Amino acid sequence: MAIIIKDVIVSLLSGIFLGELVIHHFKPLEATLAVLDGFVALFAEEWITKTVIFALLVGAIIKLISDVGGVQGFIAYLDRKQKNIDSAKGALLLAYILGVVIFIGSSITALIAGTVAKPLCDKNGVSREKLAFVCDSTSAPICSLIPFNAWGALLLGLIITAIDSNIIEGEAISLLIESIFFNFYSLITIFLVLAVILFNINIGPMAHAKAHTIEKQTLPTEQTRKSSLLMVLPIIVLIAMVPISLYYTGNGDILQGSGSTSIFYAVITTLVFIYFYYVVGGHLKHKAYIKSLYAGISEMIPIVIILLLAIFIGNVIKELGTANYLVELMNGNISPIFLPVLVFIVSALASLSTGTSWGTVSIMMPIGLALGATFDIYIPLMIGAVISGGVFGDHVSPISDTTIISSMASGCDHIAHVRTQMPYALISAGLSSVLYLIMGWVIV
Repeated sequence: MAIIIKDVIVSLLSGIFLGELVIHHFKPLEATLAVLDGFVALFAEEWITKTVIFALLVGAIIKLISDVGGVQGFIAYLDRKQKNIDSAKGALLLAYILGVVIFIGSSITALIAGTVAKPLCDKNGVSREKLAFVCDSTSAPICSLIPFNAWGALLLGLIITAIDSNIIEGEAISLLIESIFFNFYSLITIFLVLAVILFNINIGPMAHAKAHTIEKQTLPTEQTRKSSLLMVLPIIVLIAMVPISLYYTGNGDILQGSGSTSIFYAVITTLVFIYFYYVVGGHLKHKAYIKSLYAGISEMIPIVIILLLAIFIGNVIKELGTANYLVELMNGNISPIFLPVLVFIVSALASLSTGTSWGTVSIMMPIGLALGATFDIYIPLMIGAVISGGVFGDHVSPISDTTIISSMASGCDHIAHVRTQMPYALISAGLSSVLYLIMGWVIV
């Protein structure tokens, strides 16, 4: 349905209803009531509620930074300093570095990197397709590798749920950190993009992408005078508060800390800091702060609904016993050696269809962990395979939010962006598949 109608919410709801219909012996009324009750019941899970609040409040933080002129101030600062990076390679490296450093959310990463580097790329004859590729390739891949953001909160919640359900054993944070080394697609993509920039590698349609005519960037005088610290300081506070909160919630041991609680504390502290910095500091009125706060929250509602529905369909799949069924189906028929690469491929297909890596991870993580536990496969490897597949599918999906935002921020035609970045993504996916096969053979 996601492929045909291109509506992720309707598709997820349809899948949930069909699952509940099977569970309730094909009684439509009971299935409908189960869908309504099940959606409300999601909020009984503490980590889900905190992750939802985090996602909403991150939207508020991004909106506040944008409305106060922090993003434009940061762009103006870099514009004044651009003589040090005034070259084709320097322009793309700027976008790459911003993509790596700003990892609080894939959308804001792509938006800032594209907006800042676009004038410099135009000036130095760099095609916007290549800029969009750099922005897109350093958004979700980077965010999935650094757990101090919404990605970390979601993944920790899913892993903790599997531990509490006695599906797997271990410490959630330790398993997540170890899985970073098995997130092959994201790791390969980050290094591939750097190689493309440094050695000017153009393959497939990218070789024929044309640079746009120079467009002089104009910034409003008032926003040009804004300090770049209006953006930098809140992000520093947000990032710094995560390990501090992990230390506090873990009673002195970061690895024992609560990921969802720490992320929750971090956004609350950041919003309080922003209020005193912006309002008390005279950069923003109290009413404007509240207005931007609500506007930022409202902009994140569609993403939160998709996240909740994805977690919901994951619960339905769990109740249907899909993981156990797959275990029985594969037992004796498919060697466990192939399970990591199969999980990677299935996750990629799901993400490509829905355009959401978060949703895919929520659906596939319970299945991947159950398969890993049953066949005694190294759990961090299975976690990495699920995340990699989700990121790859999201990376190449034309309906992905990061793909769309990367096109918009770079001023690039959307379909042209999808076509030009596809060969690079396929290279990373191909290498990842080989590595999952090798790891499956070595570890299993």
